[in-house]
Amino acid sequence: MTFARSAAVGLIAVLMCSTSALAQTGAQTGRVDPARLNEATRVLASDEFEGRAPVTPGEDRTIAWLTQQFQALGLEPGGPNGSWVQVAQVSRTSQDGPAAISVSSKGRTTELQRAKDVIVSSDRPVERITLTDAPLVFVGYGVDAPERGWDDYKGVDLTGKIMLVLVNDPDFDAPEGHPVNGKFDGQAMTFYGRWTYKFQVAAEHGAAGVLVIHDTPGAGYPWSTLENSSTAPKFDIVRADPNKERVAAQGWIQGAVAEQLFKDAGLDFAALKDQARTPDFRPVALDGVTMSIDFGQKADRVETRNVIGRLPGTTYPDETVMFGAHWDAYGRATPKNGDDIYNGAVDNATGVAGVMEIARLFAEGPRPERSTVFISWAAEETGLLGAEYYAANPVWPLETTVANINMDSLLPGTEIDPNIVVIGAGKNDLDDRLAVLAAREGRRLIPDPAPHAGAFYRSDHFPLARKGVPALFAAAGFTGHNEASRDYVANRYHQPSDEWTPEWKMDAAAADVQLLYEVGRDLANSRDWPAWKPGDEFEGARKASASARQ
Repeated sequence: MTFARSAAVGLIAVLMCSTSALAQTGAQTGRVDPARLNEATRVLASDEFEGRAPVTPGEDRTIAWLTQQFQALGLEPGGPNGSWVQVAQVSRTSQDGPAAISVSSKGRTTELQRAKDVIVSSDRPVERITLTDAPLVFVGYGVDAPERGWDDYKGVDLTGKIMLVLVNDPDFDAPEGHPVNGKFDGQAMTFYGRWTYKFQVAAEHGAAGVLVIHDTPGAGYPWSTLENSSTAPKFDIVRADPNKERVAAQGWIQGAVAEQLFKDAGLDFAALKDQARTPDFRPVALDGVTMSIDFGQKADRVETRNVIGRLPGTTYPDETVMFGAHWDAYGRATPKNGDDIYNGAVDNATGVAGVMEIARLFAEGPRPERSTVFISWAAEETGLLGAEYYAANPVWPLETTVANINMDSLLPGTEIDPNIVVIGAGKNDLDDRLAVLAAREGRRLIPDPAPHAGAFYRSDHFPLARKGVPALFAAAGFTGHNEASRDYVANRYHQPSDEWTPEWKMDAAAADVQLLYEVGRDLANSRDWPAWKPGDEFEGARKASASARQ
């Protein structure tokens, strides 16, 4: 993309000032430097980067700055064909005009309102979606989890049909003593409970559409949250066969509206929900009830970029220990208190600064036996798209990627929290490695205080985890019990007020990053292959990749 001359001059000035500031900061060998961490955060979160939104001048400035910093640290280009960046091809769809949605039953047709009753969109890159009199089928929780002895599909042909599925996992909020308890993770959502999974598996089973039945406890948010974001553009990576990988229509349906559909078919919704908590459940057709959907959309393609640096290993260069953090925020958007720049200081300039500090320590120290890769991911806030693209088009083979250590949001402060929150605690043995190192510092690991939110499935390590790469995502400051984390979530998360101030100190964050560096350094100098715990939903993918290594 070509800049105007004034923009280019401004960019050069930013790069020169920020580079010299980082260079002038002293750093102890082998230790994360709080001052460097703070300075990198300040630069990335400054107004000059305009909130770092993908496909904007803010992205160009961010990519230029990160590339220059990685190069100055002594890294090698880690992207395709010796480049610093991996270009991610992204498909974008947005609403174009009204939607016609109706339900027919017993000769009667009822119109449904988009956003109020049903939220529907498509990731297929086409200008019109039309489903006419598609039969409806209730598929329980829409889960196909062989490692847990669970299959809601039972081989039923769903071609041309619209699936109705329940939100969350089969054991979410199950009564005490119910046989389903322990089948999944209780109040901690698994990937099977995420709407993204239900959309994906619906396509795998050949459905024409899928609607998730909303209820606030299971979703974790009210219908208004979905309604408020329903008109926003939808993004997906460009897929080789989108008609095979994505259903024509996907979205949500109000619980009360869905219940009426079951009643029209002569079915007891409450009884079927109970049946769906059992592994013997089979899909149930809503006989005599069909749905028609017709809407237009604009579809195009855009490009965004992952920035990748690498240090080849001395003995096992084909094996990779990966560190990553997303560079993007929300750019310029709806003004709040006169400020329209969503600077994304905590989320996630801090994480990128952490990756840069770890890269510096590896570059300045003895070269490890395994290669280390440092990635600043694109478009996390629009659906983990940079990481999704990499997982589908890996630069460094995923079967020989030892582990992926993710940094997403570090809180400023000087007081080191003795508790380290691990998002997705207990899923693989990287937690155990971190626990040993933390104990040496008088610290301990605690599980996610809000497991029902499914945070493990909402950050950049996740697309690679789905392919089997063990992931570590620790968020030390976000225990939910301290004032700093509560204040950030309530007042600054995804707001223009998430910005750097001169009062910031990064001592506590530096201690957290230090531990993640040490976990990665130990892995980079060992022959260990971290593993998912038995029964985890990603265990099978890792076993398959282990077979590919041998």
